Amino acid sequence: MTWIIIAIALGIVSLAFAGFKTLRVLREDQGDDTIKSITLAIKEGSNAFLYREYQYLIAFVAIIYVIVTFLIDWETGLAYLVGAIASGVAGWAGMNVAVRANGRTTAAAIRGLNPALRVAFSGGTVMGHTVVGLGLVALTATYLIFQDITIVTGLGFGASSIALFARVGGGIFTKAADVGADLVGKVEQGIPEDDPRNPATIADNVGDNVGDVAGMGADLFESYVGSIIAAITIAAGTAIGIGYDSPYAVLPLAIAAAGIFAGIIGTFFVSASENAGFSTLLWALRRGVFVAGALVIALSLGIVLYMDVSFNVFWIIMTGLVSGILIGLATEYYTSYEYKPTRNVAEQSLSGPATTIISGFATGMQSTVIPVIVVGTAIIISFKLAEAILPGLGFYGVALAAVGMLSTLGITLSTDAYGPIADNAGGIAEQAHLDPSIRQRTDALDSLGNTTAATGKGFAIGSAALTALALMAAYANAVGLNDGIDILNFRTLAGALVGGMLPFIFSALTMNAVGRAAHEIVNEVRRQFREIPGIMDGTGRPDYARCVDMSTKSALREMVIPGLIAVLVPLAVGFVLGPEALGGLLVGAIISGFMMALTMSTAGGAWDNAKKWVEAGNLGGKGSDAHKAAVVGDTVGDPFKDTSGPSLNILLKLMAIVALVFAPVFLEVTPLIGG
Repeated sequence: MTWIIIAIALGIVSLAFAGFKTLRVLREDQGDDTIKSITLAIKEGSNAFLYREYQYLIAFVAIIYVIVTFLIDWETGLAYLVGAIASGVAGWAGMNVAVRANGRTTAAAIRGLNPALRVAFSGGTVMGHTVVGLGLVALTATYLIFQDITIVTGLGFGASSIALFARVGGGIFTKAADVGADLVGKVEQGIPEDDPRNPATIADNVGDNVGDVAGMGADLFESYVGSIIAAITIAAGTAIGIGYDSPYAVLPLAIAAAGIFAGIIGTFFVSASENAGFSTLLWALRRGVFVAGALVIALSLGIVLYMDVSFNVFWIIMTGLVSGILIGLATEYYTSYEYKPTRNVAEQSLSGPATTIISGFATGMQSTVIPVIVVGTAIIISFKLAEAILPGLGFYGVALAAVGMLSTLGITLSTDAYGPIADNAGGIAEQAHLDPSIRQRTDALDSLGNTTAATGKGFAIGSAALTALALMAAYANAVGLNDGIDILNFRTLAGALVGGMLPFIFSALTMNAVGRAAHEIVNEVRRQFREIPGIMDGTGRPDYARCVDMSTKSALREMVIPGLIAVLVPLAVGFVLGPEALGGLLVGAIISGFMMALTMSTAGGAWDNAKKWVEAGNLGGKGSDAHKAAVVGDTVGDPFKDTSGPSLNILLKLMAIVALVFAPVFLEVTPLIGG
């Protein structure tokens, strides 16, 4: 009971810290009237999108709530509502501060680099600590009230539902606007990024917030609560988990609480000197993350010794933490223009768009090697260490490794959410026609944000894979597959084939959605350049709101089918082919989805930063043929890294949590085929 109360208390502290950071951001100077008006347009567009998206989600959540309550019980249905509401509130709160921090970051950049870094990072910190605070409070309080982890799985389902639509909807919006702005603005009209003459520039800035702040937050909120739920569920199914407050059952909550404390301390170590270069700025953020990681290690050691559990637990947590760091570093290597892979993609742009795309896609496929080895090694180590504690406990170790990896989420998500704020700040500086020295400062922060965003995507994919594996193991235990999922079983094989196919179909749907939405935006931007007089010479004002509204409608329309597939296909396989086939589906989906998410996210990041390498004055610089080819590569990569790739994380976790929640129902029905 003590550790449950401590977890709730630390969750509340995290929310209070997020509130404190919100006040700090709001007290900052908003800048002149031009900065204020641009910030207001971005804020109104972001809020309008989220408001309309949540209207759709309320209807979806209500339907699923009725189904869960009818098929399972009212307690699980209530937990589902709690998870959905908590995830939605976390996304709204984080984005609401981000759209206020962007203009203030621009104004702070007038004073210097460090003030701008401080404001942008404070805005990101609100997202990070709102997610971990709400997640831990909602999960732990639900667990304390019902004292039954099978009910709490409903909370994970609710979080997953919101996460999928936030990621897919936000991803379609942001990339439709981005692709439209780039193709017409950069390639056809030859104007720079974020130029106020581009009708899609405000929609592009709005997309950074709805996709990379609210979407990323919902994604990692889901991983955070999912890993804890999986660990407690597996513990509850063994002899060591007897009693809802037994040491091994509450251990994941204790580690998460320690991570919150460590993350708060880590934020105070983030600062940089006025003339800091890229590497110094990167170290400024990493210093905070590494301090938090070191504190988690020390606190975990104390928790393990105090709770008198096996010391193997400490090594499992260490395995998760180290794995997260290694995946982040590997992603940075393949996506940063400081290193060979991305520079090679940039050099291929000298030959035209085709070779740029070929080399970028090859880089994405090659980048799967290190993360797969790291995750595979983490699975083996954590499984063996947990089996040594008690036979049959192996996947508890895998789940606990995921908890360890996500323990510093408060500060790692803060660095991720910092990126779009810095990106917006640069866009506002460009649109407000500020002095080039101001844009240089915001560009430095934006370059840093691109790196943290890329490493954050790798971290999100790795944690999603471990979380999905742990949830799959919890499902196998729940349906009585005590000897594991038999891949030679005909049902399992059929399910595995369906599961392996799903990430491809899902990605095709989201890619086509971006393509269709971008096509509409491209035509609209061309129309405005053609029909509104004076846009190019700056005497005419583009209709920014029209592009925002079109992106919103397209995103909301296109997100429905991918969302339904993620929920309905696991249910259909479970009812038609049975629990074994559903287990196979999860295996197939996790393997192919993990590889595809890595490939798409890394390829997109490499194309993006190859373009930035050219824009930095290399290979002919802006306006050259190499630059035009690099822009095409970046445009292709946009839906790869910001829509389809990240959405696969949620697909894997959502299908696993659906299987776990409905496991009791699958046991009660006879499969329609071969039953």
